[in-house]
Amino acid sequence: MNYPNIDPVLVNIWGPLQIRWYGLMYVIGFVLAFLIINSASKRRQNGLSRLDIEDLFAYSIAGLIIGARLGYCIIYDFSYFMLRPIEIFMPWNGGMSFHGGLIGLLAAGYIFAKRRRKNFLMLADMGALGAPPGLFFGRIGNFINGELYGRVTDVPWGMIFPGGGPLPRHPSQLYEASLEGLVLFLIVFGISFKSKINGMLLSAFLFFYGLFRFILEFFRQPDVQKGFVIGPFSMGQVLCFMMMALGIYVFFYARSRKEVENPVSEKQTAVKRSKPKNKKAKP
Repeated sequence: MNYPNIDPVLVNIWGPLQIRWYGLMYVIGFVLAFLIINSASKRRQNGLSRLDIEDLFAYSIAGLIIGARLGYCIIYDFSYFMLRPIEIFMPWNGGMSFHGGLIGLLAAGYIFAKRRRKNFLMLADMGALGAPPGLFFGRIGNFINGELYGRVTDVPWGMIFPGGGPLPRHPSQLYEASLEGLVLFLIVFGISFKSKINGMLLSAFLFFYGLFRFILEFFRQPDVQKGFVIGPFSMGQVLCFMMMALGIYVFFYARSRKEVENPVSEKQTAVKRSKPKNKKAKP
């Protein structure tokens, strides 16, 4: 099965100005994340206004870009970028790390929470709801670019990617889009109806993303400059194992604290339930 060879440039505007599929995928992901978070915030009554969510997105985009780029430079090719530090500021040349982006997002959310006096775990839960659509479309963008392809395979749906040699490979980008995007969203979205305890959605996101990515790394071609770091495991798998451990820790931490998103509303509901109904006095 041949790779469809989609032109990564959607529209040539003028000279170097282009609209690329990869960039469009991220725009779609951010728009969907905003709509999902805005809707969930109203449903869960967590006190976030539309302006809060807009400002949170500004923090998040900055944290994502900075964290993803620095994460890649430090984790995956530290020696190269130390000799060429100016290239750290050239993300368009390639090199963004999901795990670095996640750290950047969490840091941005923490700063926002401190400045706006919001509960950090509540904000992180909203981010956990909005992130999977971005992951889905981001992986579709990787597929269109013909990058981050899988290992050599003989399965019928294996594809010959440009730059990947003459042998068919797993379309691992599509595997990741399915599990890390669609399935992960369904899991986190379902939990959002079951629990209002702050941190539960974050813990589910961390654990299940780590689990899915850990499994899918066995089908994905390891980074050339890193290869396998511990036995048969890639750097991505090592980081995902740490994510799963952090997700388990957040779960037990959140369950022990049992902080709900809207404690005032919960207390009012409890008071209403506890008030006895007025009975008419008998004559």
